[in-house]
Amino acid sequence: MGTLDLKPAIQDLKVAIQETTLIHPSQQTDENKSIFLSNIDQVLNFHVQTVHFFPANPDFPPETAVARLKSALEKVMVAYDFLAGRLKLNHQTGRLEIDCSPSGVGFVVATTEYSLDEVGDLVYPNPAFMQLIVLGLDKFDDQPLCVLQVTSFKCGGFAMGISTNHVLFDGMSFKLFLENLASQAFDDKPLPLSPCNDRHLLAARSPPQVTFPHPELLKLKPSIGEEEQNPPVFDSKQEDLDFKIFSLSPDDISYLKEKAKAGEINPTTKITGFNVVTAHVWRCKALSYDVENNRERESMVLYAVDIRSKLKPPLPLTYCGNAVLSAYASAKCSELEDEPFSKLVEMVSAGSTRMTDEYARSAIDWGEVNKGFPNGEFLISSWWRLGFDEVVYPWGKPRYSCPVVYRRKDIILLFPEIGGASSNGVNVLVALPPKEMEKFQALFHKYMA
Repeated sequence: MGTLDLKPAIQDLKVAIQETTLIHPSQQTDENKSIFLSNIDQVLNFHVQTVHFFPANPDFPPETAVARLKSALEKVMVAYDFLAGRLKLNHQTGRLEIDCSPSGVGFVVATTEYSLDEVGDLVYPNPAFMQLIVLGLDKFDDQPLCVLQVTSFKCGGFAMGISTNHVLFDGMSFKLFLENLASQAFDDKPLPLSPCNDRHLLAARSPPQVTFPHPELLKLKPSIGEEEQNPPVFDSKQEDLDFKIFSLSPDDISYLKEKAKAGEINPTTKITGFNVVTAHVWRCKALSYDVENNRERESMVLYAVDIRSKLKPPLPLTYCGNAVLSAYASAKCSELEDEPFSKLVEMVSAGSTRMTDEYARSAIDWGEVNKGFPNGEFLISSWWRLGFDEVVYPWGKPRYSCPVVYRRKDIILLFPEIGGASSNGVNVLVALPPKEMEKFQALFHKYMA
């Protein structure tokens, strides 16, 4: 276990844009259709950026990789025909849809005067990484749903930055998209798995049937299509935040699992790496809150649960769209401080178990009736086991893949170590006001002792 309080080696990558263009499918697609967006998709109208770093490969210099990626994108867009479309508001239903008119996917070629090694530790979420995709995104006026930027390093390595509107993909469907994109960069390789683009599979029931209370959701007044009036999920105030990375090794995670097993625990509780790390982080975050009478305060942690296998019948594993809902665990801070660790793990595990077919359908129907957002004290967003850096391209696997991080006190991120999910270690990225960070750090180490 360790705390990484690193400063990025380079804070300005001096990225220069060389080319911007719009890419279109290599074959004719249906330009007149619109894609229905589920109630889960509707509230995720914001962009998510990821960066994938590749070391130099003499057989695939950056200019060759650029040509391969451009061609691969054109080919993969036949199966993902909505990528070239644009969001539109259906004024009759008040819902967002994807208009599949072939407006195009943004493609950007850029360079930096630095080598990949000079960038420093790739695990540290350097704000300069925004230049590896956000600069390219800003070059398009009509808000493409997807932009891909290839930035060459002077060593021959390159970064592939991808910005996608979250309505397109969740983590699992984005991994499938990357695998399909990579496959088309090879010569004459078929698409490994065709995406399931039928989002009506997650449509609300008619009439909607909200059969559970949903304390993890917050009702809002504006129409769901009025995006300019709706705050983003976990709308955060601007404030000065300290930022640290807490590293948990495989041995640390094993220690937390043993600590959970040592207490009295419900036999149905799943003592997984995610559940024990989430319970540990939840306790530290809740108890570090800088308010009077904090012990009496109710704390709620949210975390995403993939519902593909939870539904009856199950969704196809290739379902393309957002098939995750917010599970929650809630307790008074006095409980989080006084109860054994096993009890906390039990509560986190119960949040995932609660997500049955009926509960998930009830949450989707709640979104039809109430128009709202996930709501809790904070969200744990896990990129730990998504496996983006396991995708094999003609030039090899990425050295590291990560999201572009915006520092938020109400979102704690779990990242893999370099080596990906197979390394089994995890990095916990935390941004808090200085006084709360000091307490969080002390508690993080105290409860690992």
